[in-house]
This record gives sequence, C-alpha cells and structure tokens, in this order.
Amino acid sequence: MVQLIVGKKGKGKTKCLLDKVNSEIQNVLGNVVYLDKTAKHMYELNNKIRLIVVPDFNVSNSDEFIGFISGIISQDHDLQQMYLDSFLKIACLEDSDITGTLDKLDKLSDKFNIDFVLSVSMDESELPENVKSKVIVSL
Repeated sequence: MVQLIVGKKGKGKTKCLLDKVNSEIQNVLGNVVYLDKTAKHMYELNNKIRLIVVPDFNVSNSDEFIGFISGIISQDHDLQQMYLDSFLKIACLEDSDITGTLDKLDKLSDKFNIDFVLSVSMDESELPENVKSKVIVSL
C-alpha cells in the first residue's frame, strides 16, 4: 500500500511522518526504513529505524530512484515499511508527473508486501485525480 501525506512546504509533513514512523515501530515485526534528503532528523527517529540519505547515492532521475528502492528491498527480506520524506526531491520528481513512479511503488508494495508512506510537497488539489485516494493526511 502506498499512502501520502500532502501539503505545501512548511505545513508540518515531516513532523507528521516522523510521528507516524516512531509510533508504528512499536507495532511492526519486520524492518522499517526512512529515506530522506539529509541526516537532519536522525536523532528524532527511533534507533530501530534505518535512515538512508538518498543524495549520498547519486540518484539522478525517477527510474534510478525506483532501482534504488528495489535494491533496498532485495537486500532486506524482513522489510515491512518504508517512509519517504521529501518524496519529490529524493525521487527527482520536482515539477514532474508523479503518477508513473507511484504506480511502480504500488507494484513493489503488492509484490513484496511493503507499505510505503510518502511526504509530498503538493497541495491535495494539485494531485492527479487517480492519486487522491492514497492521501491519508492533507495539511
């Protein structure tokens, strides 16, 4: 399942995402990964959550990003949840259509039984219609 936390910059999406991942870690049996653009929130994450700073790996487009996600999945058979902060930035999708990348994440989610939660710096009204059903929090 792919879920979205949406809102313009500065509305509190990261805090919402951090609260969600830190509360969910108590309930999951598998591993949890948090992808971000910096290590800034490292000390706000529970120590059971693996933080990956995506720009450290030179991801330069959305296809490479999906390959990067697939690599993480292939290396961790116990992976249960992935949290993606600053999704548009880390997936190289700023000012681009997010539909194709979300479809690929949906397929990965279904195939490997992994839940994805993304923070997206867009107003809910700016999202494509077929994506709006994935929104869990709109700020």
